[in-house]
Amino acid sequence: MNWARGEVALVGTERTYCLCLTLGALAELEAVFGVKSFKALAERLRAFSHDDLMLVLEALLRGGGEDAVAQNIRTLNVPASEAARAVAEAFQKAFV
Repeated sequence: MNWARGEVALVGTERTYCLCLTLGALAELEAVFGVKSFKALAERLRAFSHDDLMLVLEALLRGGGEDAVAQNIRTLNVPASEAARAVAEAFQKAFV
């Protein structure tokens, strides 16, 4: 894990995964949610559903180099509360 890069650990039952909010992940999220700016993305994510969490988690996993895991996100055995914590931490680290 490269903490200086803003990478965050997501601890699963089988292994630890790397999340990172990269420019690519931001662009992916803007496309997925159909928004054209970071401000609009932030507004869209205020009403966060479980499906939204999975979409954000996929993008952050790809940003952290976990492409194969991101493609099979539904089989990832991580509690939603842990996923939400890691996602929040990744956003926080990206803007410090």
